[in-house]
Amino acid sequence: MPLISRTYRRQWFTDGAAARRDVLAGIVVALALIPEAIGFSIIAGVDPAVGLYASVAIAIVISLIGGRPGMISAATAAVAVLIGPLVRDHGVAYLFAATILMGVIQIAAGLLRLDLVMQFVSRSVITGFVNALAILIFLAQLPQLTGVTWHSYALVAGGLAIIYLFPRVTKAVPSPLVAILVLSAISIGLALPVNTVGDMGRLPDGLPGLALPQVPLTFETLRIILPYSLTMAAVGLLESLLTAQIVDDMTDSDSDKRRECAGQGGANIVAALFGGMGGCAMIGQSVINVTSGGRSRLSTFVAGGFLLVLLTLLGPFVGRMPMPALVAVMVMVSIGTFSWNSIANLRRHPATSSIVMLTTVVVVVATRDLSLGVLAGVLLSGIFFAGKVQRMFAVERSMDDGVTYRVTGEIFFASVDRFTRAFRPEGTTPVTIDVSGAHFWDISGVGALDKIVARLRRDGAVVDVIGYNRASAALVDRFALHDKTGVELGVVPH
Repeated sequence: MPLISRTYRRQWFTDGAAARRDVLAGIVVALALIPEAIGFSIIAGVDPAVGLYASVAIAIVISLIGGRPGMISAATAAVAVLIGPLVRDHGVAYLFAATILMGVIQIAAGLLRLDLVMQFVSRSVITGFVNALAILIFLAQLPQLTGVTWHSYALVAGGLAIIYLFPRVTKAVPSPLVAILVLSAISIGLALPVNTVGDMGRLPDGLPGLALPQVPLTFETLRIILPYSLTMAAVGLLESLLTAQIVDDMTDSDSDKRRECAGQGGANIVAALFGGMGGCAMIGQSVINVTSGGRSRLSTFVAGGFLLVLLTLLGPFVGRMPMPALVAVMVMVSIGTFSWNSIANLRRHPATSSIVMLTTVVVVVATRDLSLGVLAGVLLSGIFFAGKVQRMFAVERSMDDGVTYRVTGEIFFASVDRFTRAFRPEGTTPVTIDVSGAHFWDISGVGALDKIVARLRRDGAVVDVIGYNRASAALVDRFALHDKTGVELGVVPH
């Protein structure tokens, strides 16, 4: 316990310089969260306060109990697109109830170690996920870049210049924060005709209240919210775990994925109790945080805390903030998020890896659904892997006193057809099948061997199977119909 306590303290504080970077990074993230939270609220069909309060609650709570320091979680589009029908058909109270159940499911997922499913997500899928998200972040800025005055383009260009050139002067202050402050001062001081944060929706002017959802506690309510809760929980965990892996890579550090699953659940429950929608980790905001110097839990806490301050005390100023300033930051995020070396790797990497990556990108961008893209990539990776492994075996036939078949490689459901076709009728000639170089993985492999032995014996051959390893022998003893190995202490009788 003392070790855990020291580790947890290090995830909050290291030294004064690191703390300053975390605080400044958190402020940048808070400013960038506002238009996104409002936009996600519009997508979900709820008041902007629902998305903003959710972002505050989720960010603060996840900083306390999450498993990935420096990662930003808040209201997200991935969850917002799922809940529109629920809000439209049953009202916002059912959304809060569904979000609480979503959190309970995510906590259960953490306890059941469902975070281990990330082991089945290949690097190609993660690269495709990152690239698709970078494209979606950029596309999300286009409404602010079409049908606007030249002043907007000038501010965006100026913002990008500050973001990329200011670090040459000093890195003590995050350049995105400098860009937002400078462009806000210019826009407000000159009263430029550009879109502002206030144009996106009404900002809340008070603190959120704690309350239980006003829904009947019946099985009918459970029937209504359970499908939404399951979907939100799955999508939220998938995006959070993928984002955690990406932040792990960016910071060259590890995270506790199991704790992150449960932490996401706890954060969503608190968000719902304070009138917020569900959410999860945000790769765009996490990239802003990391590139601005945020590494610890403090940066995430400041993001949520400062957002609350902005909403309750500085609402009028925030409403006048120019959208081109935030667009410049998000364009920087999209550029920084995209894996540019993946383009060159299309020719260097195996074709199957490139196909998986491109498929993930295409599906995500076409459907705007991150979970569908990742699912497509994982399924395609599995198919390619099974196809590769099913060719990793050989059957050699030789003649001596009888016929000997030497089997090497992996025998499982994807290779049993070629395995079966490698044997031919031998008449009454004695047949020995040597499997000392092979491994049987499943009942499909055992069934194929059964079928081969039965066919050869039906033709009059005396068949002897030798060389089982212990695991294969155990599988054959349990499921074979014709030959039992008789394995005892690793000895296989012939």
